[in-house]
Amino acid sequence: MARILVLDDVLDAGVLIKRILQKQGHVVHVFHDEDEALRFTEKNSVDLAILDMNLPKMDGLDVLCEMQKALPRLPAIMLTGLPDADMAKQAFAQGAVAYCVKPIDKERLEERVAKALLDGETLPKQ
Repeated sequence: MARILVLDDVLDAGVLIKRILQKQGHVVHVFHDEDEALRFTEKNSVDLAILDMNLPKMDGLDVLCEMQKALPRLPAIMLTGLPDADMAKQAFAQGAVAYCVKPIDKERLEERVAKALLDGETLPKQ
């Protein structure tokens, strides 16, 4: 299945997403620090990033921008507890393929991950 990176400053949220996606056979790497996640993507390829919008050091869009330097076609699902239409527009312009509001709905997450991975298969490999 897919290699998925999850970055959320709330470790329990990342662990919950990991449990949901591992049951579907994905390999999930969870981070709660932006720098660690960025270092990981510099040395490892991932098929999808799931990023919290509100992080302590950077916002999720800045993290996505940095990750896309190493992985230019990296699709991302952005997570937020505070939905904002302008932020959602920015996320999609930056390459996000979905925008999810917390708390995470298991079925919606599975659906969006499946669609993001399916859409990613049509892109040329990096």
